[in-house]
Amino acid sequence: MLLERFYNDLLAQASYLVADQNAHVAMVVDPNRDVDRYIEAAARDKLRIAYVAETHIHADFVSGARELAARTGAQLLLSGEGGRDWQYKFANSDGARLLLDGDQIELGEVRIDVRHTPGHTPEHVCYIVTDTATSERPVGMFSGDFIFVGDVGRPDLLERAANVAGTMDALARDLYRSLNATKDLPDYLQIWPGHGAGSACGKALGALPSSTLGYERLAGWAFNVSSEDEFVRQVLEDQPEPPGYFAMMKKINRDGPSPVPEQKPLPELTLGALDRAIATGNPRVVDVRSTADFASGHIPKTLNLPVGSSFATWAGSLLSYDQDIVLLADDPKRIARARHGLLLIGLDRAVGAGGKALRDAWRAKHGPLAKVRQVDVQHLSTDNHRRVLDVRRSTEWKEGHMPDAEHFYLGNLVDESRDLPRDTPIAVHCQGGTRSAIAASLLQAEGFTNVANVSGGIQAWTDAGLPIKRD
Repeated sequence: MLLERFYNDLLAQASYLVADQNAHVAMVVDPNRDVDRYIEAAARDKLRIAYVAETHIHADFVSGARELAARTGAQLLLSGEGGRDWQYKFANSDGARLLLDGDQIELGEVRIDVRHTPGHTPEHVCYIVTDTATSERPVGMFSGDFIFVGDVGRPDLLERAANVAGTMDALARDLYRSLNATKDLPDYLQIWPGHGAGSACGKALGALPSSTLGYERLAGWAFNVSSEDEFVRQVLEDQPEPPGYFAMMKKINRDGPSPVPEQKPLPELTLGALDRAIATGNPRVVDVRSTADFASGHIPKTLNLPVGSSFATWAGSLLSYDQDIVLLADDPKRIARARHGLLLIGLDRAVGAGGKALRDAWRAKHGPLAKVRQVDVQHLSTDNHRRVLDVRRSTEWKEGHMPDAEHFYLGNLVDESRDLPRDTPIAVHCQGGTRSAIAASLLQAEGFTNVANVSGGIQAWTDAGLPIKRD
């Protein structure tokens, strides 16, 4: 048996290839849109991808399962569980096999057993793997968003992200029962989860790539609660705000993701086109340089989304799916990485790019570049004329915040700041500085004229021994 893990750090997402090397046949589980990776891996090991499987309808990235199956001729395997409201709409047209609890898939001498594990979503299934050439005992489970390292999948997303009212309590109880139903599985069973630390599909995911069921039974909070009601309380308590694009992902992945568009080189934006974009707001101009580079000089009205581990979260939350996008950076590799991150979440409308030459042309025509003022915590502690906006998650705010701060979650910042006068002196902060840098650029792009970013965020505030208030 061969197992290969593919990890995308822009999504904190893991997908897998499992194969019988003797039979040269493979199955890919939960692929994202970077389908060439799986095709190349299979070719390298002389494998035929016979099946492409999903654990559930994903909320945080566009699935590549449909495209991978089409390109390789593989059978598409999708959950048939969850009831009428949770079926894949493209299953029949694509000739997919709908899987039910107890079904089996044969990969030579590798057997895959399907287990329905509702809770994160109603249709969620897991795949239990047995290498029958070695033993009739199972070796591991592709757990999707059911069991993570140190956590379990959140059951509130359908209600909070997709606005399906009244579902999170019922799904939390389903999740409790699904966890209890794993009692027949051995402690040594390896857990291969669909996400790692940084994913918004849980609230406390560990950074290790895998675990065992026995270790999670010993150390995982979800296996060590006193009752179903207590589990429901804990699993729903303090879940982070779901990223704003999750509802769109659910719809795309349920209805049928389209193939990745042909990736032609992005044309260099002219100064005239940039001026029109800035004046009209379309295309949306996004500067993907580091927060420090952006703060030291940028074209006004541009949004700073630095390429990093949270890029997809904030791009999906702050950019519109019906709007073209222009990417600005000095390094073509950074622009390519940003474009790839957009594609992973279905933001396919990148239409142009620019770098230092464009900034220089803008400066020659219009004057000095805009900057983001930085304010240190000592100065902020004695500066009473600025409104302090804390853009962290609600759970972080509750754990402790600056005494005079107001909570404006970054994902809702545009709506929540609409009634503030545009000349209001504002200082924005987060935990360490990245989210507040995005917030500062967003406020500037919305017309706020006196915005500062708090250097080091609340971490610097507490390190300086300044007072914290807890709600």
